[in-house]
Amino acid sequence: MTTLSVRPLAAEDWALYRTVRLAALADAPEAFGSTWELEQAFTEDRWRERLARPNQFVAQDGDRTYGLIGIVPVEAGRAELVSMWVHPDGRGRGVGDLLVRAALRWAKDHGCPRVELRVAEENDRAERLYARHGFQRTGRVQAVRHGELRREFAMARTEPAG
Repeated sequence: MTTLSVRPLAAEDWALYRTVRLAALADAPEAFGSTWELEQAFTEDRWRERLARPNQFVAQDGDRTYGLIGIVPVEAGRAELVSMWVHPDGRGRGVGDLLVRAALRWAKDHGCPRVELRVAEENDRAERLYARHGFQRTGRVQAVRHGELRREFAMARTEPAG
């Protein structure tokens, strides 16, 4: 990877978004609150709707996509980092750091100094990535998906004022 860059996705990128998102759900089903089975049935309109705001980002090197991240405003001053995934070929190469930085820039630019996220228990690699960017565990724990025993914990960071 020599020309790795991160860019926001637009509605016309729906097919790329669908491909990457389904790859993420297939590769790491335990890490997401949704499932491949559910999302593979989405229509083009649903994928385009998910890209209505430029808050989904991909990391690419040429035509190859190495990762995905989303940042969603939750309420005034607070956003949630979602859908983080790095392709196995991009892991350990700084792709995750680039994606997290892009999401944090978006949050700052949109007046969201507090950013929260959830990490599946035992996903130590993801926890280390987020900790490098100032995230800390909040103490909140919940099921990954309703009715499941697998759990995830919350992490958060707040951008200093000024």
